[in-house]
Amino acid sequence: MSAQAVNQEAVAAPAEPRRTAPVGLLVKAVAGLRQSVAGIAALVFVMRDQGSIFWIALGVVLLVAAINVIVAGLQWHRLTFHVGAEDIRLESGVLARSARSVPYERIQDVSLEQGPLARIFGLVEVRFETGAGGADDLSLTYLTVAEGEELRELIRARRDQSPVGQDDHAAAALAPVTALFAMGPRRVVTFGLFEFSLAVIAVLFGVTQQFDFLLPFDIWDFDQWEERLAGQGAWLAGLGATAQIVGGIFAVASILVLGFATGVVRTTLREWGFLLEQTDKGFRRRRGLLTRTDVVMPAHRVQAMTLGTRLLRRLFGWHGLSFVSLAQDAGSANHVVAPFGRLEELWPVAQAAGFTPPPEDARWHRASTAYRFDSMLLAALLPVIPAAVLIGLGEYLWALLPMAVAVAGAAGNWIAWYNTRHLIDGHQVLARRGWLAPRLDIAPRVKLQSADFRQDPLGHWHGYGTLHLGLAGGTFEIPGVPVARAREVCNAVLASIAEADFSELNQG
Repeated sequence: MSAQAVNQEAVAAPAEPRRTAPVGLLVKAVAGLRQSVAGIAALVFVMRDQGSIFWIALGVVLLVAAINVIVAGLQWHRLTFHVGAEDIRLESGVLARSARSVPYERIQDVSLEQGPLARIFGLVEVRFETGAGGADDLSLTYLTVAEGEELRELIRARRDQSPVGQDDHAAAALAPVTALFAMGPRRVVTFGLFEFSLAVIAVLFGVTQQFDFLLPFDIWDFDQWEERLAGQGAWLAGLGATAQIVGGIFAVASILVLGFATGVVRTTLREWGFLLEQTDKGFRRRRGLLTRTDVVMPAHRVQAMTLGTRLLRRLFGWHGLSFVSLAQDAGSANHVVAPFGRLEELWPVAQAAGFTPPPEDARWHRASTAYRFDSMLLAALLPVIPAAVLIGLGEYLWALLPMAVAVAGAAGNWIAWYNTRHLIDGHQVLARRGWLAPRLDIAPRVKLQSADFRQDPLGHWHGYGTLHLGLAGGTFEIPGVPVARAREVCNAVLASIAEADFSELNQG
């Protein structure tokens, strides 16, 4: 019997209910204990001298933990999922039962995620992304790695209405896999140096606020702070101006080191082992040191791309590439496919998804000059009002400050206008913006769903507006477009939309 016949019989047969991996209960229990360890430690510290009351409180804590384990076991036993011919069904609840059914055609992607504990036990969390995000997405916590991989391939095959058998699994194993982009340890650390962050200071403030009762003084009493720092300040003042300057430099350097170290640690945890591959199923991205994610994004579901950078990264020639997809990447519409690389490394990745770089002699179109004038005028108008008031009061020197702000605002809007351009070629729409941190957005014309031209009162008066191109999973806007140019772009986009068969466009 052929693999296709076997698969058809399996689809026709009623789906048997399945449960998640039992060992996942242990992972959840440890995770719950990790969340409660701070509260338990605080309880033990506060009541350590209370004698019998301490043991009673400890017994209550253990009783609550035991009840949580029993409830988790009942929830696991009552949670089942069915992989049917047309949908996946999830039933849960101990006393009040609930059932959710998601058709395969609504599932945009199936991703696998491994936290630190899950990796130890060989488990994965399977997430079914519907494109709507939030509560509309499903997840199974936890399955074994083999079960997760098998379930992902099965759902993708049924979503694409292709049979899956042993021959298909063998062919998938032998299918060519091309590594498009990777980051080694050195690249990851370099990336982290550009991710300067002082988030650790905010975390320390939060921890201090939660456990301030453990400190020997009230951190919110400014009088106590003044008393404690008075002696230190007098000692520092006695060292002289040179020592004070050195101390200030050391304090600033300490903050900088802390910020760079935080950026390196966060980036290493997120991007370690980053690997992007092109498979027969699409683009497969794996990354993460403690929490390992494995996401496959079908190439035909890529709606647009964004090539961007930041000020310091641009000075050193670093850029990042992301795709806009029907599915979401950790709550974001953009899937980061190459977060830190050179342009010569990123464009081959974009071309693998069907995007082409703009030609050197491309005829870019800027926004309307009337849009430039209006934006500069509005930016300068607000600071001019206090400047006029100060001049009327005779404070000519102070009036220079808002006037400088007005000039800077007008200059900033002129620079923004000069670096905002758009281009439309035979198969895609391109928009470029930004001077210090330039960004390039590209969307295939055939993937756009609508073309909307909107004008505010000033735009209606001066003949320009904002062009909104409907993009599934994201936004694509071009500001300050003259009316005639907007009609030209809209007609070209609508002509491409009319030629597309949307019933087959995202089916691969």
